[in-house]
Amino acid sequence: MRKIVFLTATRADFGKLKSLIEITEKSGLFEVHIFATGMHMDTKYGKTVDEINKSGFKNVFNFYNYYQHDPMETILSNTIIGFSHYIIDLKPDLVVIHGDRVEALAGAIVGSLNNVLTAHIEGGELSGTIDDSIRHAVTKLCHIHFVANEQAKKRLMQMGEDDKSIFIIGSPDIDIMLSDKLPALDFVKKRYEINYDSYGILVFHPVTTEFDEILLQAKNMVDSVLESGLNYVVVYPNNDMGSDFILEEYKRFKDNPKIRVFSSIRFEYFLVLLKNADFIIGNSSAGVREAPYYGTPVINIGSRQHKRAISKNILNCGYNSTEIKDAINQTKSLKGSKKEYDFGIGQSDIKFLDIINTNMIWEINKQKYFQDIEEK
Repeated sequence: MRKIVFLTATRADFGKLKSLIEITEKSGLFEVHIFATGMHMDTKYGKTVDEINKSGFKNVFNFYNYYQHDPMETILSNTIIGFSHYIIDLKPDLVVIHGDRVEALAGAIVGSLNNVLTAHIEGGELSGTIDDSIRHAVTKLCHIHFVANEQAKKRLMQMGEDDKSIFIIGSPDIDIMLSDKLPALDFVKKRYEINYDSYGILVFHPVTTEFDEILLQAKNMVDSVLESGLNYVVVYPNNDMGSDFILEEYKRFKDNPKIRVFSSIRFEYFLVLLKNADFIIGNSSAGVREAPYYGTPVINIGSRQHKRAISKNILNCGYNSTEIKDAINQTKSLKGSKKEYDFGIGQSDIKFLDIINTNMIWEINKQKYFQDIEEK
């Protein structure tokens, strides 16, 4: 039986991988393993590896790849070392990674250098920051690509990837978003002690190439949120360089009855809150990927997602507090926005399993060759 390893480092990429892991494990066709690392292991961010274990998955391996304040290049090198030892011992047939974090890059480096088939979920995306460089580097190291749509496939082909190694399956988190198994809103609000009917969601991540401005950006955002007088559900940023500046500003929310702050929220529960929110504000991919599926208004701040933020329910603004406050006031006009489905309509898990259960996928050449685009 072939062995498949899914590498996950954050609550976000686990949300993308979860339906794929679940259907692959339940199929009984493969021996499934999970390499959990990164923010999953950090109590500061909710130690979300516990959520992986609660999901009932077998063969979960825990690896601590950083200490507080380690730079991202150290996290990258630590993950390469840890995953390398793991791969040598396990001898998997396929490594599956997602997205644009340094852990994904580590997985791609280790897989390719160990001559192990390596698959990348959601390559070919654009955001507009250093994430793009990491994501495209992962693409060039991986052998198999499971992309969200035709546009992403075209970008990979522009990068010299073989179209026979690219498979459109949609965005896997849509499987969960459109599921009829999501919990009720009342249950989620009770679990997290959210005692107000209407609320916005705030998720704001640091942009590492704007490190010198992050503190001011966070201050302006927090000022705007407080001055709005509205209710909010606030979720911690990721652990990129500069996150401590944001968390320092979040201390101003302490004891505010209108604001609930969480280090992490389980993905399914977050989706329920997002679906029923008045709006989401910040620079999370949830605002430009998931929110349009629910028609939830979005305030997209700054540059982190500016290459992605094209939906009609998205208000783009800068870091100036006046712009942010104006955007908050404009969200009422976007309520009831038309839902948009640019990343599939679910069943990514079924498509994924069908593909990896064919002989064709296992015959893909591990020696990659650049594919020139023929001139017409």
